[in-house]
Amino acid sequence: MANSVAERKREIGIRMALGAQKWNVLSTVMGRALIATAIGLSCGVLTALGFARMLASLIYGVGAWDTETFVMIPAVLALVAFAATYFPARRTTSIDPMQTLRME
Repeated sequence: MANSVAERKREIGIRMALGAQKWNVLSTVMGRALIATAIGLSCGVLTALGFARMLASLIYGVGAWDTETFVMIPAVLALVAFAATYFPARRTTSIDPMQTLRME
């Protein structure tokens, strides 16, 4: 995510120079990343549910429908994805639009 934001630094600086508000830039960057996170988490949970019965037969002592695991792991991954998105997006809002225009 940090790499994606760094690549779009000029574009974001120009948008801010043209009048985009900081919260608008932050919500745009966060929105794109959190949509990708939601899609990835839903695909992962569906795949895990599909393989749960097979894995339960292979691993001793693990239930097929361990609700704690199916809730906690996606929650932790969502929290990590939010942090990994928020900090680069927050750093992006501190771009000086005038400096970006001078670079162009």
